Amino acid sequence: MPDESLTSHPAHALTNLLRRGKCSPLQATTAYLDRIQALNPKLQALISVDEERAKNRASALLRADAERLPLYGVPVIVKANICTEGFEANCGSNILSGFHPPYHATVVERLERAGAVVLGMANMDEFAFGSSCETSCKGPTRNPWDLDRIPGGSSGGSAAAIAADLGAAALGSDTGGSIRQPAAMCSVVGLKPTYGRVSRYGLIAFASSLDQIGPLTKDVEDSALFMEVIAGLDSHDSTSADVKVPTYRAALRRPIGGMTVGVPKEYFIGGLDPEVERAMKQALAALKGLGVQFKDVSLPHTEYAVPTYYIAATAEASSNLARFDGVRYGRRVPSGNLQEMFENTRGEGFGAEAKRRIILGTYVLSRGYYDAYYAKALKVRTLIRQDFEKVFETCRAIVTPTAPTPAFRLGEKLDDPLSMYLSDIFTISVNLAGVPALSLPCGFTQAGLPIGMQLIAPAFGEETLFHLGSAYEQATDWHLRKPAAVAS
Repeated sequence: MPDESLTSHPAHALTNLLRRGKCSPLQATTAYLDRIQALNPKLQALISVDEERAKNRASALLRADAERLPLYGVPVIVKANICTEGFEANCGSNILSGFHPPYHATVVERLERAGAVVLGMANMDEFAFGSSCETSCKGPTRNPWDLDRIPGGSSGGSAAAIAADLGAAALGSDTGGSIRQPAAMCSVVGLKPTYGRVSRYGLIAFASSLDQIGPLTKDVEDSALFMEVIAGLDSHDSTSADVKVPTYRAALRRPIGGMTVGVPKEYFIGGLDPEVERAMKQALAALKGLGVQFKDVSLPHTEYAVPTYYIAATAEASSNLARFDGVRYGRRVPSGNLQEMFENTRGEGFGAEAKRRIILGTYVLSRGYYDAYYAKALKVRTLIRQDFEKVFETCRAIVTPTAPTPAFRLGEKLDDPLSMYLSDIFTISVNLAGVPALSLPCGFTQAGLPIGMQLIAPAFGEETLFHLGSAYEQATDWHLRKPAAVAS
């Protein structure tokens, strides 16, 4: 088997080849490393790769019991805000340059325990602040489908890497759409799990009540497979939920006839790109052909989601980022006294978007404004969660577009923060409500840019997402298409 063919397989298929002795973990790892070497310079999807570490890990797996390892020999990529021993976890920020965590995040530990091989760290918007993967201190990531366009953010490096077959799967984090939006724009599958379903231990925090780690994969089955590995209670994370993890793959390929799915009117509004609307209508028709019953529903507080999010999230970001001051880890700018060291380190270490969010967050938490902004945002957040709960009384799931537009051009919105923030208008509510959502490919524009469909389920309803998503995926071929811009 030619080495280049190894990189095109989804993880579950690659593992089957490895178990049957059709190739070795070292051959699979080497094939991916060769592809990274060839394509990453023009994509900038990965910001660090450790070939020696990956090959040593793959070689060691030859002595392992392959049948007991669900991810035996699978090469994976980790977003640069998830602590991985041996790699720099810089969060795409100069202020954490040189920070090498002395431990694995729980999710990385679980991946390696399941037999995965970590290849490197994925590029990202600085501290996950962005929707385009342009604010990284390492420079922007490019979309494999069109190198002049953004891959989405903040997990743009993870999404671009999987779309270009630089890894079999990747981990990302999602605070307001940072897994799902880039998944849609790069034509891969991205899952934002229920808050508490996956441990956040070792995730460098943006907004602690919103952040969730999740997989970006080549198909829905891989997403289910990775969730079986990374989900579950963790004693290191007090917010992780003590809820049994199902065998998610059991939900795959079951008929979906008779399932009631809500279509919220607030997500099909003016401003939705005509080609996205067309693709969604075709996707709904395909689901209807599989027996899905649609119901028009309303999520009336959706219009308040963006301002609510950018109050709550920036407030938490301001608090979380206060720890980066040059004293304990990361960048330090030598100065005459302690106050100057703080100011200069933070002034030079943080980029423009990080500073913007710190300032916004500090403002809404400040005396005299806390009740007017932050406290009110928390009340509206409760109303948004209640909207979802009401719909789920009569619907198994909700279907929406993932993003209002296809990928835009590099630099197009970089100087227009409000326009950039609106890129996540369809994903933010899910994080505020704490429910799970899956983005999967549902079409392309006439220019060949990917379009994604979002499926939303009640809390801990990931099984429903895999059930519905797998049925749609089996009836279409969008997920099988590969970007010509990085064809080998």
